[in-house]
This record gives sequence, C-alpha cells and structure tokens, in this order.
Amino acid sequence: MPSRPDVAAALRQQASVTAFLARWIVLGAASGALAGLASWVFLEGLDRVTEFRLDHGWLVWLLPMGGLVIGLLYHLFGGRAVRGNALLLDEIHEPTQWVPRRMAPLVLGGTWLTHLFGGSAGREGTALQMSGSLTDLLSRTLRLRDEDRRLLLIAALGGGFGSVFGVPLAGAVFAMEVQAVGRVRYEALVPALTASVVGDLVVSGLGYEHAALPQIATGLGAVVALKVAAAGLAFGLASVAFIESIHGVAAVVRRYVTWAPLRPALGGVVLVALAALCGRDYLGLSLPLADDALAGVGVAGYVFALKLLFTAVTLGSGFPGGEVTPLFVIGATLGASLSGVLDAPPHLLAAVGFVAVFAAASNTPLACTVMGAEMFGAEAIPLIAIGCVVAYVFSSHRSIYATQRVVAVKHR
Repeated sequence: MPSRPDVAAALRQQASVTAFLARWIVLGAASGALAGLASWVFLEGLDRVTEFRLDHGWLVWLLPMGGLVIGLLYHLFGGRAVRGNALLLDEIHEPTQWVPRRMAPLVLGGTWLTHLFGGSAGREGTALQMSGSLTDLLSRTLRLRDEDRRLLLIAALGGGFGSVFGVPLAGAVFAMEVQAVGRVRYEALVPALTASVVGDLVVSGLGYEHAALPQIATGLGAVVALKVAAAGLAFGLASVAFIESIHGVAAVVRRYVTWAPLRPALGGVVLVALAALCGRDYLGLSLPLADDALAGVGVAGYVFALKLLFTAVTLGSGFPGGEVTPLFVIGATLGASLSGVLDAPPHLLAAVGFVAVFAAASNTPLACTVMGAEMFGAEAIPLIAIGCVVAYVFSSHRSIYATQRVVAVKHR
C-alpha cells in the first residue's frame, strides 16, 4: 500500500502531465487552425489560377513578365523572407529573430503568380512558409520562450504539410523528422500531431477535397521487393539529379545576373522556350502526368527528366513555390517508365516513386512511408518503405532544404 506522500507525488506528476498535454494541444490546435485556413485559401486559389491558365494558353508567353514582377516584389519587400524554408529550419535550430510576417502574403501571391503563368513549382514550400509565418506571429503575440517557440514552429511544419496534402499522420512525422538527418524530434509529437490533424480538418471542413489516388493491393514478396529496391536506387539518384540541377541553375544565375529581380524573368524566357520545344505538359503542377503513371498508362523514359528540367529552371531562377509536387510527378513517371525494364506493375512502381523520390530529396523516409500508406493504402506499406529507405540511402546527405542538419550520417 503506497504511503500518502507517494500518492501525493504521483497525483502531482499526473497533474503536471495533464497540464502539459492540455497546453500543447491548445497551442498545436491554434497553429493547425492557422495552417489549415492558409492552406485552404492557397489551394482554392491555386485551383482557380491553374484553371484560368489552362483556359487562356497565351498567359504562358507572359511568364518572363510574371517572373520580373515576382522578382521585384521579393527584392523590394522580401527582406529575410526571401530565405523561405531555410529560414524556418534555422529558427528551429537556433531561435534568433521572429519569422517575418510578410513571408505569408509574399509566398502566397508569388506562388499564385508562378502558377498563373505556368512556372513548374509545387505547393509544400508555400504551405510551410505561410504556416510558419502565421504561427510565429502567434508565438510573438503570446510571448513564448525560445524553446516553446521552437516546438510551435515544428508544429507549424506539421500543420502546413498535413493540411496542404491531406496527410495528417505524415504531416506530424515530417515535422519531427525534417530538421535534421538522423534525428526525430519526439518532444514535438503532441503539438505536431495536433497541428497536422487540425489543419487537415480545417481544409476538409471548409469544403476542399484532395484528389483520390488509386489504392495499391500488391503485397510483400521476395521478387517484387528486390524489384522495388532496384527502383529505389534509381529514385535516389533522381533526387540527387534534382537537387544538383536546382543548385546548378541557381549558381549560374547568381553568377551572371547580378540584379536579383531579373533572374526569374530570364528563367521565364527559358521556360517559354522549353515549352515551345517540349510541350506544355511540364508547366504548373503537371499532375496529369502523375495520374497517367498511377493509372498504369505507359510513360516514356524522358518524361521525368523533362519535368525535372522545367522545375530546376523555375526554382533555380527564383520563382517561389515548393519542390514536393514536382518530386511526386518525377517519381511517379520515373517509376512507370522503369516498369518495363524491371518487369513490375507500372502502377506499383509509380506509387512507390511518388513518395520515394521525395523521401530521398528531403531525407524523410519515415514520413514518406506513412504518407504512402495514407495515399495508397496500408497493404503496400512494406514495399513503399523499401523504396523510400533505399532511395534515402542513395541520395547521400544532399537535401532540398539547405539548412537541414546532419546529426547522424547515413553510412560510413
């Protein structure tokens, strides 16, 4: 029979745990609500500008002008917000200054303009930056300590990622995994999961429906596992090509174009020329390419390379947006094109590639495995995990996030 002091200590401990949970559930929910509202506004607007561009094909010819406008906006008003996701990760590593409030409206308007004129960019970067900016404003208002602010910024990543893609569990894991290679920030589990779930609920509650993806019914087997592992190697190398291409374009542009607003304008000129030569399927999100791959439609081997090229020019020259959706498309089309070589179902390799190339490029294999299960069904989890882990290993320590740290090396 425990003594009274022991019972009192246990009750105080439980009260402390309950208070901790309640506090971080409330803060995480607030961050998630801000992220969900921002993602809903962004997604609704993105659908409309994409539809408008497709209905008015002449807008593509104005891509250089759109790049100049975006470049001028960031040059005149961007300040520290120009650093985007790199700034968010830096503030999580070592909190120094508040995330600029201007980051949210700048990245929202800039990404809409990018897609209005046909730039090949994604959605995740915009969602993360809006969520991070709005959540840090909340932290500033509440005068949170640096450690609490750091955890709430992690929650903001979860809220932004989970809400923009409709993957609440993956959003939470992504938020805890993405800051550093080899470390998962479990101390942020409660606010990250809360923010991601609430963000997703806000988006769906406001009426936005994410596109349904085909469910993969292929179970684990020795032969198919080896084929997926072989494809994973290709997915990892594709992520390396993606990262190096963006960095290469950015380096060339910075070296030869000294006035920053002119960089996306010249990138727009290159994109217009590429569209004239290769067609317009690679502009914008290019989700129809991924849909064909996931449906088992034959995909030519050069499709993923062209999407990679269009995206490298877009992001490397300074257009805002995200890398993830282009990586989805690159992975799905590469997977489908490998199906003939590996004698594997094209829809299976497309689904694995959809998440594995992103896993390699962001060093988040756990989050991408969970995302694959949320998107394509639980039956394919072992194969998705194999593809993500192999791709992750073969990408070495490169990352689409410049300030992601390496805490533990992948291999020696």
